Amino acid sequence: MVAMVTYGLNTYFRFTLPSLPACAEKMAAPVAVHLEFGGGAELLFDGVKEHHVTLPSQPEPWDMKQLLVWIQRNLLKERPELFVQGDSVRPGILVLINDADWELKEELDYQLQDQDNIVFISTLHGG
Repeated sequence: MVAMVTYGLNTYFRFTLPSLPACAEKMAAPVAVHLEFGGGAELLFDGVKEHHVTLPSQPEPWDMKQLLVWIQRNLLKERPELFVQGDSVRPGILVLINDADWELKEELDYQLQDQDNIVFISTLHGG
């Protein structure tokens, strides 16, 4: 918005910038996490066992459900049906958050913290 103000012989223009939308002011900070895949799960990720990733800012804090979607879109290279089922990991994938079973940490609703260590271990083996 521009307003013109005149003082005597001088004319000044006052510029007012619109305020940021409420959602832009309350963006969650990026979150750096360490992801590990083992027990054969790493084969679905080009054989790479460890990934250090920084999840971008977004309007709400990152949780495990959103992390699984991000992993599928950005890291998973093949056979998603061997890693995910619906919104969660497939039965037979053990998930640890900072060395504790994710069942003790609210599973999909757990809000990620900066520097969290998330481990996915496949207990499914051929034979």
